[in-house]
Amino acid sequence: MAEPLFYVDRSEILAGRIEEARERMRDLAAFVAEREPQIIAYHFYLDEPASTMSVVAVHPDAASMELHLEIGGPKFREFGALIRMRSIDVYGQPSAAVVDRLREKAGYLGGASVTFHTLQAGFSRLDRARPR
Repeated sequence: MAEPLFYVDRSEILAGRIEEARERMRDLAAFVAEREPQIIAYHFYLDEPASTMSVVAVHPDAASMELHLEIGGPKFREFGALIRMRSIDVYGQPSAAVVDRLREKAGYLGGASVTFHTLQAGFSRLDRARPR
């Protein structure tokens, strides 16, 4: 079985842009749900008092994340006027293409740090999460 990838990013929502950001979150989630059936989970979280948005995604493998970055790239750019991305963390073994694209994404959304975490131990039961 291919190793899943867990993606988490955090962004500061710029002053006065929370409602716009909330609309973009809904739009992007619907866009991804419609076009990327391979993604296991894709969620936006909002800490409104802190004006912070977090994105959590679970991909079954690196190919899924590559496809997501390719398809979603233009949609991600729409957030550029609304947020300042602070960090991207990837847990698992990304491909070289994923590494390059995430560094590019971090650059155009505010210069976020990008950190890759290598699996040391554990297990997943992600196959149970998929509809049969």
